[in-house]
Amino acid sequence: MLHHHLLSSSASSFPPAAAQSLLLLPRPPAAILRALISMAASTSSSIPFRPPRAVLAAAVPSLGAEETAAAADEAFRRHTSPGLRRAVGAGGVAVVWFRSDLRVLDNEALARAWAASGVVLPVYCVDPRALAGATHRFGFPKTGALRAQFLIECLGDLKRNLQKRGLDLLVRHGKPEDILPAIAKAVSAHTVYAHKETCSEELLVERLVRRGLEQVVLPQGQGGASGRNNRPLSPKLQLVWGATMYHTDDLPFPVSNLPDVYTQFRKAVESKSSVRSCGKLPPSLGPAPGSGLDELGGWGSIPTLESLGLSVTKSEKGMRFVGGESAALGRVHEYFWKNDQVKVYKETRNGMLGPDYSTKFSPWLASGSLSPRYVCEEVKRYEKQQVANDSTYWVLFELIWRDYFRFLSAKYGNSIFHLGGPRKVASKWSQDEALFESWKDGRTGYPLIDANMKELLATGFMSNRGRQIVCSFLVRDMGIDWRMGAEWFETCLLDYDPASNYGNWTYGAAGPLTGVGNDPREDRYFSIPKQAKTYDPDGKYVAYWLPELRSLAKERRNFPGASYIKQVVPLKFDGGHQRKDQQFNRQTRPKNIYRRQK
Repeated sequence: MLHHHLLSSSASSFPPAAAQSLLLLPRPPAAILRALISMAASTSSSIPFRPPRAVLAAAVPSLGAEETAAAADEAFRRHTSPGLRRAVGAGGVAVVWFRSDLRVLDNEALARAWAASGVVLPVYCVDPRALAGATHRFGFPKTGALRAQFLIECLGDLKRNLQKRGLDLLVRHGKPEDILPAIAKAVSAHTVYAHKETCSEELLVERLVRRGLEQVVLPQGQGGASGRNNRPLSPKLQLVWGATMYHTDDLPFPVSNLPDVYTQFRKAVESKSSVRSCGKLPPSLGPAPGSGLDELGGWGSIPTLESLGLSVTKSEKGMRFVGGESAALGRVHEYFWKNDQVKVYKETRNGMLGPDYSTKFSPWLASGSLSPRYVCEEVKRYEKQQVANDSTYWVLFELIWRDYFRFLSAKYGNSIFHLGGPRKVASKWSQDEALFESWKDGRTGYPLIDANMKELLATGFMSNRGRQIVCSFLVRDMGIDWRMGAEWFETCLLDYDPASNYGNWTYGAAGPLTGVGNDPREDRYFSIPKQAKTYDPDGKYVAYWLPELRSLAKERRNFPGASYIKQVVPLKFDGGHQRKDQQFNRQTRPKNIYRRQK
């Protein structure tokens, strides 16, 4: 199952047909909305769905700038402690190497650097291997333009949030293993703090940075760098765990003994582990270094799409996610508190149309602009003040899935990228380029597949339900190498992170013949006709993304026959494979979910 609710998310029943289109647009005045709904109620259902045109995609969150800033400020206020002091004997300069942790709130690497030093220097390296490179096997762009734009916005917001707290963000273009040793030498930093990663490319960079720092010799008495015999020392690389809701040190087993079945993992951590509280912040994280920056050429500049050789055409459809920690905190506020949607999340999470069928937290979780522990705290706060039910629990259920894939990548290493997956299953796959291109471009002849793929191209996002469907179609009906799909998602997704993406694809490719993942359910086939009838019964989703279907009667939009392009492959199966998936989704909130949580 492709678990990207939080990864995607929201709630609320859909309004009548004519008002349905408003889900993807800025909210109109209440009087106009009431008039539209009234018109829709009196309109014959035979009139085809016609989404409005020439209107830009809806922003997520939909809050204005002032409301977003207010929500972020309130979150920071609740997590600021005026009484915090640096550790006794703290001094010198510490560098914070930002990676996929582009936030200030609940950033343990930043907090440790502040506590252990007198001066903090935040650094971000614009690594050409990540932004201008190609995927490992099939050579797709490593980072698509939509995710690059989202990253640029995240960096701009991070810089502003650091400036508000007495720091700034030093931006350098190049490889971290070249940049960080030079910076540490220029400012005489005793330690470089960073969050630890789990996948091979990121681990290699960590090793190279450590090796580079070992070659730096700091003068005696500078940067807190003198040893017992006043011998010069090299800067250290201090890696901190901070990517998951459950800390790796709090698991009831070593990662090497991680259960291979998600349910076993979930039940173990829910009953035996606790989620740590978000770290508190001092009112100021300053000062920033007063010397050494001139040698480095100043603070540098955040890249633009143009400087990266990329461009984005503004979409008139779907959603546009706003990058940055402030937007992330604004979205949590909007979803939990302003719109009060989390209480029906489980009922609406399988939707596909509009911003508010699911949380949509996933792009900020993937960039590290949002802490999963902060989401957990907000769930508990909501349950205390509003209601606790299966929907509020299901938000945590999905975050545990995200944790599971991260720990699974640590356990199995590179095997999650291999053809046979963690189980090393030998299977024959096609790499038919023409078939794959039809899937990638949304030209398969199956409206539900094509609409989802066009949404991905236009927005960098796809619903959790959509991901499961297009994965099953590529692997089962087309017989295409699942790694081609995984690498294309790597290019396109705003919420890409290697552990979740490849972990989900190995699960999606699991089955009696393929079986590359750890899914105990033997058959992961999704019947396209059944999925269409269940999750897009009126064809509103496919009509939104495929204008040529708008004139068809709603019951024909997913089954247009000769009115649509020819189907590139026949379906291998047709229904009867949903029962286990439905049983999986009927799990409910454990009564002792917070028994051990602090």
